[in-house]
Amino acid sequence: MTESHGAADLERIMRMIPHRAPFLMIDKVRDIEKGKSAVGVKNVTANEPHFAGHFPGRPIMPGVLIVEAMAQTAAVMVVETLDMIDKGMLVYFMTVDKTRFRAPVVPGDVLELHVVVQRNKGNVWRFTGRGMVGDRVCAESEFSAMIVDPA
Repeated sequence: MTESHGAADLERIMRMIPHRAPFLMIDKVRDIEKGKSAVGVKNVTANEPHFAGHFPGRPIMPGVLIVEAMAQTAAVMVVETLDMIDKGMLVYFMTVDKTRFRAPVVPGDVLELHVVVQRNKGNVWRFTGRGMVGDRVCAESEFSAMIVDPA
C-alpha cells in the first residue's frame, strides 16, 4: 500500500474522522502516502477557545492539542489507506511516548503535522510525529492508535 493519494480538504476530513469544532485540530491533510505518511495543516487563529486561558496576554497552543492534531492527521492517513471513508470507523489513542515540546505555537502560525507510520499490525498502528512551523520543530512524539468499529 504505497500508492500516493494526495490530499484531504476539510469536507473530506469530516467524512473520515468524527471530530468537530472546537476539537477538530486540522484544516487539511496533504502529501498522503497510503500506509506510510501524511502532513496535516493547522492554521492557528487567535479566536480558538483554548487561547482565552492558555495564556491570557500570551496565547500559546497547548502541547496536548498539538499531539492531538498529529493523531488526527494519522487517523486521516489510516482511513485513506484502508478505504474506510464514510464508514464511521474510529481511531483511538493507545499510547503517547517520547513527547517533547521544543518551541511555542502561537496565533498566526501555520502548524504542519508530519506523521510517519513506524508499523502496523492488524488494527494497531504506531507513528512518529513532528509539529513544525516553517523549519522550526515545535513538538515531537511517538504514539500508537487502534482502529475501532463503534457498532
